[in-house]
Amino acid sequence: MIISFIGAGNMASAIIKSVTSSGRVNACDVYVYDKFEAKSDELAKLGINKCTSLSQACNSADYILLAVKPQDYPSLLESISSVTDNLDKKTFISIAAGISCEYVCSKLGVECPVVRVMPNTPLMIGVGATAISRNSLVSDKTYSKICTLFAASGCVCSLDEELMNKVISVNSSSPVYIYLLAKAMIDKAVEYGISEKNASELVYQTIKGSAEMLIKSKKTPDELISMVASPGGTTLAAISSFNDNNFNDVVSKAMDACTDRAGELSK
Repeated sequence: MIISFIGAGNMASAIIKSVTSSGRVNACDVYVYDKFEAKSDELAKLGINKCTSLSQACNSADYILLAVKPQDYPSLLESISSVTDNLDKKTFISIAAGISCEYVCSKLGVECPVVRVMPNTPLMIGVGATAISRNSLVSDKTYSKICTLFAASGCVCSLDEELMNKVISVNSSSPVYIYLLAKAMIDKAVEYGISEKNASELVYQTIKGSAEMLIKSKKTPDELISMVASPGGTTLAAISSFNDNNFNDVVSKAMDACTDRAGELSK
């Protein structure tokens, strides 16, 4: 699998390091281009190929991963269409929010295989949760290869493309929900007189342990809640407060707001 990365920011760097260290792709089969050369220089230390032009990057690989901001897509895709040979033979991978497969093809001016990927930032440390979809021109073999590529950095869930804007609120933006919870808990612990260092250690480990319980216990969230919430106990008092303040509604409205914004950004 020979793949070029257009853009060498944090997410692209994380994916490159993950797939090369796992052996899913050989470093010598990875190309990278970024208009800011210093970013590519860092990745070149891994043994990958630094490209000095967009043309070199796009014509060196069969798979082209677009790792730029959504607002940069129009000009980038138009540039790619003017410097790339055999566009319809390339498979494009988009990791930007709101960028549809149809939009990629329209800006390239050709119908070609496009895979749409929505990763999240924990991918940077190998525990990402990635949603993925494709257009009708992507073969099963190619799709399997790309799914395996992202599986090097965590779990991968295949979805219909019509769900890709909605899933942003589920996996891509959602790490922030956890960070907000952690910050609120730590701030309150400090009010109680617990040091920030101790509070942080306890909160972070609790979040990690709770996630592991969800994954490894094979129990549902409701079952795990029941295990902790003894009748008349402290946890039940906390749950009652959450319910009184419409915790589920707060989360639901936040996810709706995220999904609505994704729709506004859609192209």
